[in-house]
Amino acid sequence: MSNAVPPHTGPIPVTGTVPVQPANQKLDRADFLLLAVMVVSAFVLILNETLLGVALPSLIEDFGITASTAQWSSTGFMLTMAVVTPASGFIISRFSIRSVFTGAMALFSLGALLAGLAPAFSFLLAGRILQAMGTGIIMPLLMTTMMRLVPAAKIGRAMGLIGMVISAAPALGPTVSGLILGMATWHWLFLSVLPIGVIALVVGFKLAPRELPEGGADQKLDILSMILSTLGFGGLVMGLSQLGAGHGGAGEAAAAASSSADNGFTLNPWILIVVSALILVVFVWRQLQLQKGASPFMDLRVFTYYGFVLTVLMTSTAMGVLLGSSVLLPLYTTGVLGMSALQTGLMLLPGGALSALLSPVVGNLSDKFGARALVLPGAFVFSGAVWLMTFFDENTSAAYIVFTYILLSASVPFISTPMMGLGLGALPQRLTPYGSSAMTTVQQVASAAATAIFVALMGIGATAHGGSGVEAQAAGVHLALMVGAFLSLVAIVVGFILPRGKKLVSH
Repeated sequence: MSNAVPPHTGPIPVTGTVPVQPANQKLDRADFLLLAVMVVSAFVLILNETLLGVALPSLIEDFGITASTAQWSSTGFMLTMAVVTPASGFIISRFSIRSVFTGAMALFSLGALLAGLAPAFSFLLAGRILQAMGTGIIMPLLMTTMMRLVPAAKIGRAMGLIGMVISAAPALGPTVSGLILGMATWHWLFLSVLPIGVIALVVGFKLAPRELPEGGADQKLDILSMILSTLGFGGLVMGLSQLGAGHGGAGEAAAAASSSADNGFTLNPWILIVVSALILVVFVWRQLQLQKGASPFMDLRVFTYYGFVLTVLMTSTAMGVLLGSSVLLPLYTTGVLGMSALQTGLMLLPGGALSALLSPVVGNLSDKFGARALVLPGAFVFSGAVWLMTFFDENTSAAYIVFTYILLSASVPFISTPMMGLGLGALPQRLTPYGSSAMTTVQQVASAAATAIFVALMGIGATAHGGSGVEAQAAGVHLALMVGAFLSLVAIVVGFILPRGKKLVSH
């Protein structure tokens, strides 16, 4: 694909061999098609994260395995994501968009085929790991490609599309899974997405830029950094996911909320978390050393840019509180209110759908008015929604639950969409891949931590009120949501210190 642009006034800033689009430049048809395919691909890959949970009983029956073994189809996916995502910045900086995108889609497609035709659980697990490898790369790649190809004046709109993917795909996963399982076997959860993966691979191979990023050929893989990253991030996410299951005060529901619960892993989660944190300290030290000369595995200079730091803080807080609340709500509605899983899913679906619909709209508004004008009111609504949730008890109506969750979900695009554009826009072009990788990694760790903390607090609160029964579980939910409400105030503080206008913050 040619990267030539029509004549315009003034020179085009160049980063390596990939031109940075001027503010008033329009996307050509090929770039638009490429980005559209990448957005659809990212949607399918993120959707795939939550697609299998509903099918676990079928896997247990078909393969004759235990629940702890079947759970590894989710745990293995999660751990692979934790390992691959931090490496995505180096991968995107080293290879062309074409190589990375086609590689990610090839891994995902191969994984879908292997899992869809799996004669044994080991084949399905291998397929899930391959899918996770592609998924861990695709979101940072999509952010980086958007920043390279989309004109600066339309970055907000582009981030709105990314926000739509992040908001809608995980929420729709269980619903889509239920529809497929209602008509076919679990095999079609994988085989149905295979054609999309193959089509995206072909389109990406034809249209994606082949040029290497600036200095890409000089990038060298540091094996020690890769090992430290794998052990540090993988162990930290594993330990955090185990932590929530370690507090049984909320009963079986609390254990079910942890993605790694009942997976047979017996190491004390606190030991795993502490050891992983120490490994990450060594990892950070190693990156700081590499930044002085050779290529770092994760360039930590992105955290010297004020706008990027604010973005990571804001989006990680918002995603963490949102995910933690989303995990608690099914435990609350089923354990306290006695609702079915289907009723709960239908109650949460409008919030996810509204969040997806609002993301592109908010992106357009962000281009016109800047981040602060949207983030600050969004942060107030976001925090207000969580505080309203703290009034949940054993007599709360379904209408009140739906209202508060819609309010919470609707506020997230007003926070995440403008902030992603501001944070990545504050970075030099050469640091964008590392920025998108670091942002996604921190969000992933924050989400795992929030899930663990919320579920653990629910268990602690329930134990303090007798440990069982509807009132005890309601008390546990209240304690967890109170902590979430105080955490949500961080979003308001960050909103106030954002710059006015549309100018991006930079170091």
